[in-house]
Amino acid sequence: MLGVSKGASGEEIKKAYRKLARQHHPDRNPDDPRAEEKFKEVQGAYDVLSDAEKREEYDSGGGMFGGFGGGPQGGGPFAGGGAGGFDFGDILGSVFGRGGGRAQPQQGRGRDLETEVSLSFDQAVNGAQVQVTVPKAERCTTCGGSGARPGTSPITCPRCDGRGIDAQSQGFFSISQPCPQCGGTGRAIEDPCPTCRGSGLTQQTKRYRVKIPPGVRNGARIRLAGKGEAGQRGGPPGDLFVVTRVASSPVFKRLDGGNLEVTVPITVVEALRGATIEVPTLEGTKKIKVGAGTKHGSIQLLKGEGAPRPKGKGRGDVRYRIEIEMPDKLTEEQEKAAEALAETFNGADPRAELLRKAGAR
Repeated sequence: MLGVSKGASGEEIKKAYRKLARQHHPDRNPDDPRAEEKFKEVQGAYDVLSDAEKREEYDSGGGMFGGFGGGPQGGGPFAGGGAGGFDFGDILGSVFGRGGGRAQPQQGRGRDLETEVSLSFDQAVNGAQVQVTVPKAERCTTCGGSGARPGTSPITCPRCDGRGIDAQSQGFFSISQPCPQCGGTGRAIEDPCPTCRGSGLTQQTKRYRVKIPPGVRNGARIRLAGKGEAGQRGGPPGDLFVVTRVASSPVFKRLDGGNLEVTVPITVVEALRGATIEVPTLEGTKKIKVGAGTKHGSIQLLKGEGAPRPKGKGRGDVRYRIEIEMPDKLTEEQEKAAEALAETFNGADPRAELLRKAGAR
């Protein structure tokens, strides 16, 4: 589904997921119902492969049981997190004698989902409320998530007698696999719900308003508890994680801890004599003093004028990095002024001490 090899690294998996998620996001394909389904499949694949434990189970299934089948809705008997899914740990428990007896249908927690939201620099610094659109599986309102037509209930699977396991003798060994009739759930639906066709879940598109805290950084994950996919058989829903993508600012560069940096050009005369200059802040402008003899690359600081720090710990600072702007070409008048200034230094060589040290090595 993600188009990566079995040995792909976590970073390769994440990169492939983000590319496909952007490509098939419903907001980009409003008139393509297949795009929403594809988007969900991609999310389901990433949910398995981004979790070390789920990925290990997936890879283990490839040898003995032929791998996990289908997409995020559990198109195969081992696909956890979707409708009709079966816990791989239960399969191994039955094969190797852990817990035996009749399988009890268990409530399964819904899958966590992830989506991205684009923010301007100002929105990230000041905080905002934004809307996200998320396609996901929700509990069927017709059958209440049971998968059975209203007025009826699932029955014990007649093939496996509710165990969820189908055992077949292969000479010396007895091979156990999920029951092909009930998919390992131990339940069978004689009269499926006409809305969800027995899955207990239906595809819906939900919109949520997300509160972006002031000072949020690029790549932050904001958790919306219980806004993920509905759980199996009435289980609790998963969570929704909103990943922030913050645009850069043409003026401010973000540093750690809410600190910002601004490059401020000054003239040669201002550097020599000193000056009071106007600089930008998040709230407008302020004036700072540049001392006489200011050097290129020196830093001036305005405390408490930066972005909000995490967890409400005040605001950061703004660092103004001074750059002395040199003219590309001097006018005749400027040439004369430069010569007069040079004469006042009496031929002083600022590199003399450096060269002396280099010769004494």
